[in-house]
Amino acid sequence: MSNDQKNLTIIGCGNLNRNDDAVGVIIAQRLQQYLAAYPHPHVKVYDCGTAGMEVMFKARGSKHLIIIDASSTNSEPGAVFQVPGKELEALPDPSYNLHDFRWDNAIAAGRKIFKDDFPQIVTVYLIEAAILDFGCELTQAVKLSAVIVFAQFKVIVDKSIEYEETVSS
Repeated sequence: MSNDQKNLTIIGCGNLNRNDDAVGVIIAQRLQQYLAAYPHPHVKVYDCGTAGMEVMFKARGSKHLIIIDASSTNSEPGAVFQVPGKELEALPDPSYNLHDFRWDNAIAAGRKIFKDDFPQIVTVYLIEAAILDFGCELTQAVKLSAVIVFAQFKVIVDKSIEYEETVSS
């Protein structure tokens, strides 16, 4: 991670009560546990569940934002997509219901409201869900992808830590 991108926010989204929809939240919770053991002052991880408005405010002030969520595109369950946020951001339709304000709306609204104080680099990791019904278990394919994505984020965080130690020495 370069010096101008050392401020990273990772946000997991999803619903813990809808099987594979929980994958983003579960990865974020694992990353929080990892950072509790291996702290890094320039990496923040949040479990934002289904609260799009919270995504917007938690991302504020970061240089780089990563969002993790489940997807439902009729692709192979467990498939992992890494997509630039610019391709997914969308201003919200007028509504009186905050539940309608999702992370894709948070990216667009955050850029508009916070301008330079909102991450310029946004990456979205989407893991294709197999089951989105009520339940508390990830399917095997999504569980395996969650392990792989978690390992990728661990490398990103570890490289950030190594970079900071090199600069501090």
